[in-house]
Amino acid sequence: MPNKVPRRPLRPWRGWVRGALTGLSLWLAVPIGQGHAQNITHWSPPAVIIEARFAEPNAAYAHGVLGDAMEWSALHLTHAGRDGRSATVKIRLPSDHVFEDLAPRLVDLSLDGHPDAVMVVETDIALGAALALYGAGGKIAETPHIGIPFRWLAPVGAADLDGDGHIEIAYIDRPHLAKTLRIWRFKGGDLTEIATIPGLTNHRIGEDFISGGLRDCGTGPELIMASGDWSRVMAVSHTKTWIKTDIGPFHGPDSLTSALAC
Repeated sequence: MPNKVPRRPLRPWRGWVRGALTGLSLWLAVPIGQGHAQNITHWSPPAVIIEARFAEPNAAYAHGVLGDAMEWSALHLTHAGRDGRSATVKIRLPSDHVFEDLAPRLVDLSLDGHPDAVMVVETDIALGAALALYGAGGKIAETPHIGIPFRWLAPVGAADLDGDGHIEIAYIDRPHLAKTLRIWRFKGGDLTEIATIPGLTNHRIGEDFISGGLRDCGTGPELIMASGDWSRVMAVSHTKTWIKTDIGPFHGPDSLTSALAC
C-alpha cells in the first residue's frame, strides 16, 4: 500500500534514509507570529525538532485535492534545546494562507544527523501552492507559489540527492496537470531550482495519500514516482547528471511501495 497519512497526524522523527523513505517520511509550537512568505528568517542550524503537527482546521480554501475541503492554519513544532529541555512553538499563518498538506515532514538541513526543519505545502489562496521550510524560529525558505489558485504540488523527498553536501528538496509540480518533477537545492539559507524533469506524477485528485517517495538501496538516494500516465514506476537519481529510469510496470499503489522497499 502507499504511504497513506491520516489528515490529523502527530509524527515523531524517524531516520531519514533507512532503505525506503515514503513520501518524505522524515516528519517534523509560545506563539511566534505569522508565517508570511515575506517574513523569512535568517537560517542557522537550530535545536533538534522532535515532533510536529498541523493545528487549527480551516475550511476557507475549498480545493479538496486531498479528498476533503479541510486544511490547516497553524503548525506546532516541539524542539529540544541545547540545555536538554524541550519547548513547543506555534506558527500561525496569515488568513490568506493555509497548509494544504497531510503532515509536516522533518528535514535535516544541516546534514548533521538531526532534523532541524520541517517541509510543508503552504498555499496562498490567490496564488496556489509552494513548498516551504520552517524551523522553530519561523519560515526559513520557500519555493515560488505556482501562480494561480487551486493549483497544488506534491512533495517527493529531501536529501543530498547529488552528493554536493547540500540538501535538495523535490516535488511534483501540479501532479494532475503539469506532471513535472522540480528539484531545489538549499544552500546559504536560500532555495535554487537545479532540475526540471517532465512526465512524472505521484498523486491523483481526491487521494488522501501521496504515492512514492525517497529510497536508498545502497547506491545513493533515488526519487520514486509514477510515469505521467500511471503506466510505469520511475526512479530519478543523479550520477554526473539527472537520470530517469523505468524500473517496471505500475499495477497500483503497491507497485510504488514495493519499489521503495528495494
